[in-house]
Amino acid sequence: MKQWKGYEHGINLGGWFSQCDHTKERYDSFIREPDIEKISSWGLDHLRLPVDYDLVEDENGSYKEEGFAYIEKAVSWCGKYGLNMVLDLHKTYGYSFDDGEGESGFFENEGYQDRFYRLWEQFARRFGGLGERIAFELLNEVTKKEYCDAWNRIASNCIDRIRNISPDVKILIGGYYNNSIEALPDLLPPKDENIIYNFHCYEPLIFTHQGAYWIPEMEPSFRMSADETYGEIREKSDRNLPGTPIDYDEYDQGEKLGCEFFEKIFSEAVGVAEERNVALYCGEYGVINLASAEDTLKWYRMIGDTFNKYGIGRAAWSYREMDFGIVDPHMDSVRDDVLKYL
Repeated sequence: MKQWKGYEHGINLGGWFSQCDHTKERYDSFIREPDIEKISSWGLDHLRLPVDYDLVEDENGSYKEEGFAYIEKAVSWCGKYGLNMVLDLHKTYGYSFDDGEGESGFFENEGYQDRFYRLWEQFARRFGGLGERIAFELLNEVTKKEYCDAWNRIASNCIDRIRNISPDVKILIGGYYNNSIEALPDLLPPKDENIIYNFHCYEPLIFTHQGAYWIPEMEPSFRMSADETYGEIREKSDRNLPGTPIDYDEYDQGEKLGCEFFEKIFSEAVGVAEERNVALYCGEYGVINLASAEDTLKWYRMIGDTFNKYGIGRAAWSYREMDFGIVDPHMDSVRDDVLKYL
């Protein structure tokens, strides 16, 4: 399978320019230059930088030079410490993966879509010349499957407009159900050799999101280990997370969770990637800080070994806070070992 060199081992900087209170104090303090130096010292080769449109656009669509300056600072720090970057548009005007953001209408409104194209043209003019060390992720986590046809059309148009400015920059595209593996076959074939297929993986969701306050069906006190059998995982998913797309009946119900689980769920994506000669990238994966540190390490070992087997690049969610922070005190006892699998 085609591999994406320079983007094999990374981490997200969630919460800095996205999913945050958009204030100067936040931008200036949440991530600093020593954090970028630390990430480099871990031996990672890139970071994923989620950005909301709020950073660089006002409500009317006028651009904020001070917002672009923050991205430029991050790009500069990455250059100083030898890191590549995925610039991820996490929220665009009219759309967010999080309903709580109150954004709506993007997939139906041509004006919102044109605003999206023009923002990416801005990114291309400002950063597209750094194609050797920066890549563009068009939009984070399309949700509904009903958006599939519209998203394919929008993404195709956006690629064309970026290519008029930056012919060779790598462009990442993910599909519906929040960048699910299931959606990859429904993406359009890559337009050129510089397209990357992007997915996210938090499976088994009942483990990685145990006790998650933002999942309505989840009991906040629910906890489980990484040593559960497939039968136990199925039973707990049915009770606490109904509607999970994983068919656990396909596994030996008495066997414990292992690498074969990730090999199976990655297999379709690998097949699509090989057929279309496109590299795969997992832009988010991780474990909520409510799981024990020891169980978190076990999960990272399983998924990390499987990424390595197939040559899939990835970026863990997330560096600091956001309920998944690798640098947070919760991870002190296992961090050095977890880093071996990022």
